Amino acid sequence: MAVKEGEKVHSIAIRNGYETLVFVQNTLVHMYAACGHAESAHKLFQLMPERNLVTWNSVINGFALNGRPNEALTLYREMGLEGVEPDGFTVVSLLTACAELGALALGRRTHVYVLKVGLNDNLHAANALLDLYAKCGSIREAQKVFDEMGEKSVVSWTSLIVGLAVNGFGKESLEFFKELEKQGLMPSEITFVGVLYACSHCGMVDEGFAYFERMKEEFNIVPKVEHYGCMVDLLGRAGLVKRAHEFILNMPLEPNAVIWRTLLGACTIHGHLALGEVARAQLLELEPKHSGDYVLLSNLYASERRWSDVQKVRRKMLREGVRKSPGHSLVELGNCVHEFVMGDRSHSQSEEIYAMLLEITKLLKLEGYVPHTSNVLADIEEEEKETALSYHSEKIAIAFMLINTPPGTPIRVVKNLRWSGIDDGDAKAVAIWGLVVMLGAWWWPERDFNWNGGGRDRS
Repeated sequence: MAVKEGEKVHSIAIRNGYETLVFVQNTLVHMYAACGHAESAHKLFQLMPERNLVTWNSVINGFALNGRPNEALTLYREMGLEGVEPDGFTVVSLLTACAELGALALGRRTHVYVLKVGLNDNLHAANALLDLYAKCGSIREAQKVFDEMGEKSVVSWTSLIVGLAVNGFGKESLEFFKELEKQGLMPSEITFVGVLYACSHCGMVDEGFAYFERMKEEFNIVPKVEHYGCMVDLLGRAGLVKRAHEFILNMPLEPNAVIWRTLLGACTIHGHLALGEVARAQLLELEPKHSGDYVLLSNLYASERRWSDVQKVRRKMLREGVRKSPGHSLVELGNCVHEFVMGDRSHSQSEEIYAMLLEITKLLKLEGYVPHTSNVLADIEEEEKETALSYHSEKIAIAFMLINTPPGTPIRVVKNLRWSGIDDGDAKAVAIWGLVVMLGAWWWPERDFNWNGGGRDRS
């Protein structure tokens, strides 16, 4: 990851005339991509007069691993247009990008390609497939891939354990961990992140601490900050906010911003104002311009109806130029991933979408639905709160899919926002589920709805 030294070697290559050699260029592209400099890797790629499969794989993987899945898929399409045949490495990068976007249909087509060319015995490709299905909420398909694998590594077991945990199957996740132990495999530190996450989502506080101790004593794994973060999350979800704060103070490691943010999120959910302000004070020192912290504190004040403090927080955000990342929902349709934000009217089908939203709201009210406006943490009129609830990005995404897909088509919504430790808008998720379950039972009986909020707990 020593990008500065890599840049020096790049300069030496140019001075000595080696930059034109394709294998030198490929390694430079790989170096920049691996160091997180996807733009530099792509710039080099564009300047290359000669490219081979390694070149394409390096730049596609660079975007896929650096949170740029759209660019990875665009390059994959360009690669196909140039007649370059993908291999196992390409497939892994493509599946990684599909998993990040929730592009399940494209991932399934890639799965078909994997079977067609005989890559299903490739352990890396199989693990990437497992990860794709787990991240897209298709956990049963993930289990099927796992069951059909001839060879399973600790990565395979870990992917399934984590996948089950983040999809709300905490108990099943822990059962698979026990099975991993019976197989005589050594769990990794990432495996234990999945195990602790499972305990957190199932409210298994004592079991979580027991696994935490076993990790240290039985498996000699030194806990990292991620494991301590899981323990704070475990206590916070269980409502043991004061105990979570004590746990942070007694940590042998210096708590990072994520851990204090997890505590702040728990304080927001459970209404611990004093501790929330303590957590916010720590965050101001560590990451003073993180928009999520301002939002959490603002919501904490709003839940206490301290509107003047809410305004102070928002004014401070404006003064310091802090901007909140908008929540968006993604749905896949016809080889494209469509993105929606709250109140979005930029789509070409906006008129039909909003007509469908009105129809949905009308039908829901006939069934006795009453908007839960207390979840809108803003000092506005009730009517405005109801409008805000009606035009959430998830509802817009669902309306879009209802008008564009035939009955029997599963609808999958992928969200971008999660508060550290506490899912973004859990009450909102319940409202959406109520909406789709009611509609599914009454209006579209053959519909199959699937929700994936980046690891939402179905319970």
